[in-house]
Parts: sequence; C-alpha cells; structure tokens
Amino acid sequence: MRLIFLGPPGAGKGTQAHRVAEGLGIPHISTGDMLRANIASGTALGREAATRMNAGELVPDALVISMLAERITAADAAAGFILDGFPRNLAQALALETSSVGTIDRVVLFIVDEDEIVRRIDGRRGCNQGHTYHLDDHPPSQPGVCDVDGEPLVQRPDDSEVVIRNRLKVYRRETEPLIDFYDERGLILEIKALGPVQHITRQILDAVRA
Repeated sequence: MRLIFLGPPGAGKGTQAHRVAEGLGIPHISTGDMLRANIASGTALGREAATRMNAGELVPDALVISMLAERITAADAAAGFILDGFPRNLAQALALETSSVGTIDRVVLFIVDEDEIVRRIDGRRGCNQGHTYHLDDHPPSQPGVCDVDGEPLVQRPDDSEVVIRNRLKVYRRETEPLIDFYDERGLILEIKALGPVQHITRQILDAVRA
C-alpha cells in the first residue's frame, strides 16, 4: 500500500506515519531523512544534492524523486510505503505522478483546526538532549526542567506563534491545493486528527484497510 500523508504543520503526520508504518509493516519515508542519508552515504545522488546545497541552491524535485524511486526498490518497501514531506506543491505532485515511483493508493488528509495547531506547537518545549514536552499535554514534573537529565527546557524559535502562523500561510498557499488535486483522483481519506494518539492511529489503519 502506497500512502501519502498530507496536512498542515503540527497535525501529527510524522508521529502517525511512524505508528501506521509499524502497523502495516511498511517503511515511513521522510524525504528529509532520505536526502540526509544519501548525502551521509556518499551516493551519486547524495553527492549531487550536496553540491547543489553547498552552492546555496534548492535540491531539484527530479533529484528527490530519483532518490525516492531508488529507495522504494529496497526489500522493506515491497509491500508499499508512507511518504511524508513530499509532495509539498502541485509541481511536485505532477512530477511524482509522471515518475517511475508508481501509483499512489491513498492520500491521508489530516484535519485539524488552526488554533489547535498553534496550541500544539506553541506549547512544545525541549532540552538540548532532544527530550520533548508539552506545557499542557505532556508537562515535566518540575516546570522548565527536563525529567530525564535536569537540563532547562526551551522553546525553539520556529515554534513561536508568529512563526507558526506564517508556516500555516505558506501551507495554505503552496500545499493546500494538493487536496483538490488528489480529491479529483479519488484518493483522499479524511482523518480528524484530534484526541489520543492511539485513537488517531486506529482511525487511519481502519480507513486504509477498508
């Protein structure tokens, strides 16, 4: 089963992609992780991407798709994959559709209210060791201090409300048109991404297996 997870930042796509991938026995392919892995491994595609990035250029869509086409030939992707982070706009979606990657079976659309997204992201705090909390949903035992290592918890600059609102504007302008694009192809599955994480996972698994 070949899936795309689509939705605004803070909707929980990454968390659910990991959980659903385990449930379906297929890999969760984050294009960012895939790009970094190719560069770290020194593959031909990775070297080309690194050259462009070092020159301050964006990595071309065709190069990302080439990496994806190569990635899905791995044994763990024989039964499908979950694609997270790509496509981000109509040009990428059209390029993906005409590539050798193959047919996408479903596009899981995460439905979350904008104010809830701001609440989720604005409330995130973390320490330098990567342990994360949420002021309301998962607070530390002692305010402002990590339970694991005692380090101070801080808010990332890009988690502030001003930045989040801007990211949502970019999403509406660049990525939201993909909803109609995939809906016209009969691929959209809407998921209300609210409530416990396990509940959302079950919704997605039931929907894609139906």
